[in-house]
Amino acid sequence: MNAWPDRFGAARARRRFLFLQGPTTPFFAEVAAGLRALGHEAHRINVCWGDRLFWRGPGAVDFRGGLAEWPGFVARFLDERAVTDLVLLGEQRPHHRAAIAAARARGVAVAVTDFGYIRPDWIVLERDGMGAESRFPRDPAAIRALAAACPPADLSPRHADSFPRQAAWDMAFHLASLLPFGFPRYESWLLHHPVPAYIGTGLRLLRRGRDTRRAAALLAALRARGAPLYAFAMQMENDYSVRAYSPFPDNDGAIALAVGSFARAAPQDARLLVKVHPLDPGLKAWGRRVRRIAEAAGAAGRVHFLDGALPMDPVLEACRGVVTVNSTVGVRSIAMGRATCALGRAIYDVPGLAWQGGLDAFWREAPPPDPELAEAFIRAIAGCLHVRGVFYARPGLDAAVAGTVRRLHLGALNVPLPEGAAAP
Repeated sequence: MNAWPDRFGAARARRRFLFLQGPTTPFFAEVAAGLRALGHEAHRINVCWGDRLFWRGPGAVDFRGGLAEWPGFVARFLDERAVTDLVLLGEQRPHHRAAIAAARARGVAVAVTDFGYIRPDWIVLERDGMGAESRFPRDPAAIRALAAACPPADLSPRHADSFPRQAAWDMAFHLASLLPFGFPRYESWLLHHPVPAYIGTGLRLLRRGRDTRRAAALLAALRARGAPLYAFAMQMENDYSVRAYSPFPDNDGAIALAVGSFARAAPQDARLLVKVHPLDPGLKAWGRRVRRIAEAAGAAGRVHFLDGALPMDPVLEACRGVVTVNSTVGVRSIAMGRATCALGRAIYDVPGLAWQGGLDAFWREAPPPDPELAEAFIRAIAGCLHVRGVFYARPGLDAAVAGTVRRLHLGALNVPLPEGAAAP
């Protein structure tokens, strides 16, 4: 294999990267261009029109078959192109599960990206998978040892993202992928059809200002009363981490479990705040659903629903503890010193960080996370699993591309960057 000097100050072996579906941005295309500039090969398989929209450059082929034919197709592609690295977003998408299985059988390295465990301007780049699939250690001693090799985490925001561009590019991807020609057998991973989801999201955006003001007023009133507050952080139901890494097929069951436990075991003067995800499409009337669940559990008047786009930090500041399935809100909760309980499998479900006892005991007994371990955890995931930047707005997108190219080129996934590795 050929090798050459590069701007990171080291000679690197030529590798062959295969990109599958990524974020609905030019991110993957630009990462591929950066890798080609360093002498690597970059290939792409498009499985829908949306994939085509966001890929520029050589190396792309179209797969027009159905899911039943996909495992054989991607396995042959890996063999014929001698692929060394597979790069994708969403390891639980059906196309990606089959591709990862084929890659692992051949010793092909797998890199997975998504929005960061740390927010707002970090993205994840992990070996093999995220969340429950993550290879990040769950042992406190191992986390401390890893953190010792990482620099302190600077969590102050550097880059702003663009929600309007995110919405526009997401719509372009999913609406284009509905076209009945070109990729007639494509099956989306989405739980909800995109058209009603976008209509629902649009209606929620029209009400967002009013709903956010109401949520802020409710939070202020509850804080003024001095009652102990707890939060349940909802997730998007399209989020595969809920379906793949928990016993819940949707939010309803998780909310019912948390509310039932709260009604049964929390102090009588405590209040539970159920906060909707700000990008929830509104296809379910969550306010009414939460009220019905609370009434059925005998907790009417003790459970409150927060709609709109109220930032999470003020909610966390007001609360003693947070329950979620496996949301990245759990990482923020731990960083802010709040007792945290994960109902599903999560990267932060570690003794000393998240509550390890039963949910009923959480409301009265859960302590805050160990502050030294929490600092080590944030330092380690920042230094080993993340790239600084965003997907949708420059210059944050440029930073994310440069950081991702650097880690992929150096093969530095799930480890601290080597000494002297250039920064973007």
